Amino acid sequence: MGSLKTPTPVLKALAAQLGHPSGWRGRLVGRMLNRRNRGIIRAAVDALEATPDARLADVGFGGGVGIELLLDTVGPDGHVAGVDQSETMVDAAHRRFRDDLTAGRLSLFEASMEYLPLADASLDGVITLNTFYFLPDLGRAAAEFARVLRPGGRLVVGVFDPAAMQRMPVVEHGFRVRPTEEITSALEAAGLVQTRHLRVGHGPDAYHLLLASPAPARA
Repeated sequence: MGSLKTPTPVLKALAAQLGHPSGWRGRLVGRMLNRRNRGIIRAAVDALEATPDARLADVGFGGGVGIELLLDTVGPDGHVAGVDQSETMVDAAHRRFRDDLTAGRLSLFEASMEYLPLADASLDGVITLNTFYFLPDLGRAAAEFARVLRPGGRLVVGVFDPAAMQRMPVVEHGFRVRPTEEITSALEAAGLVQTRHLRVGHGPDAYHLLLASPAPARA
């Protein structure tokens, strides 16, 4: 007997929820992503090397683990911004982080990463994980990250290994699996120079963290 294949409608529904979680299914996806991705999100936060008073952001925060870890990093004197295009995820974050919102340590926005509701040069660091698969305009998003980062700031982009992703049936339904070189090129075109390329895990769990910072101003 051959192996059972996941029906196409199920894969399409899963892909849609991964790209834009909504409703009760979206809440389940958010909790699943929190469990599965906590380790790589921790690695991304650590890669920021942020100071306790930093101003940081998680763009495409999903289930909210990144917000939690960033808040722990900046302490009472820093600030975290969370941006996600999913109303379901933003509503869940409002409930989960009510005290931090009240204290002014956290701001939440329902928005696309191609049009970030953040001021120019306002952030010391940004993480964005598993978001570039769903971007129609990579260059536009890269330009937005460059706009909101301060000189000396740091962006950490996280993606699963493209070769491993190509073997996942779900990616056939709306994912844009981009080589890491394509991402790096888009960032550089926007003025963000890659500073490090970290690899986390192996096999089907192989993961890439691409670190970039604004290019130094020319004299």
